[in-house]
Amino acid sequence: MDIIDLVKNAVIEASTTFRDDQFDAYRMALKNETDENAAWILELLIENAKIANKNKLPLCDDTGIPHVIVEIGEGISLPANFLGNIKTGIAEGLRELPARPMAVRGDVIERIEQRKGLYNDPGKVVPPDFIIDEIKGEGVNIHVLMLGGGPEIRASTYRVFHKRENRKVFEEVVTWLRSELPMLGCTPCIPAVGIGRTHFEASTLMLKAMAHGNLNKQSEIEKKITRSINNTNIGTLGIGGSNTALGSFINIGPQRASGVRIVSMRPCCCVEPRRSLVNLPSYFLG
Repeated sequence: MDIIDLVKNAVIEASTTFRDDQFDAYRMALKNETDENAAWILELLIENAKIANKNKLPLCDDTGIPHVIVEIGEGISLPANFLGNIKTGIAEGLRELPARPMAVRGDVIERIEQRKGLYNDPGKVVPPDFIIDEIKGEGVNIHVLMLGGGPEIRASTYRVFHKRENRKVFEEVVTWLRSELPMLGCTPCIPAVGIGRTHFEASTLMLKAMAHGNLNKQSEIEKKITRSINNTNIGTLGIGGSNTALGSFINIGPQRASGVRIVSMRPCCCVEPRRSLVNLPSYFLG
């Protein structure tokens, strides 16, 4: 199997499959939920994930925009057209899924105004520029994230005056989440947070938090944010209950000597982060 096929399958897997830690988190949420209506919805979300996985159907009709993180091991030489093959694999995966056609026709102004309508081809939904990172060890990892529109509408990247106190930063995170989650609708969520020196860096750290986060291995900060959100009683699909968040993914990068921290926050919806991983050993790359 070549890189194109591997990436195509990764797009389909990310779009149709809950990870083990997602299922574990949902089962724990259902076990602890005392609100009957919220518990019923949690059962439906678990059943939806099982059906999607079995039949390779999208977890949600908003199939999302593909985002790619490529991690390259030490001393690795990439084959010719490596990034181009990833893009081809993404397009083929979107067509086979099939993804929802969301690519807008026209030039730069026409696309903003959406005056020429949409392409019918799901493969026209191109990914943003890839994030390329170096890692220790050998081989190459290709992370595929499928990001839906609802969480993007409620996402934010902005500066926090922290006054040299980490509590101030995380209080701002929780305050912002409390204001946005009632309007997200598709809870329980998983807040993803990146904290860096610039808006680009913070957003990149947030994407990496989604790619690497594990609901079964939560830091004390992640647990604290989850508890704070679950105390809001927003609940599943906003109808109330004890499960507004299944967990949190936090990624903190280098910081500058400043009174400001740049924080990127995204409340992943009840099916996200939809992600998959292609691991290419060094021998596969030739």
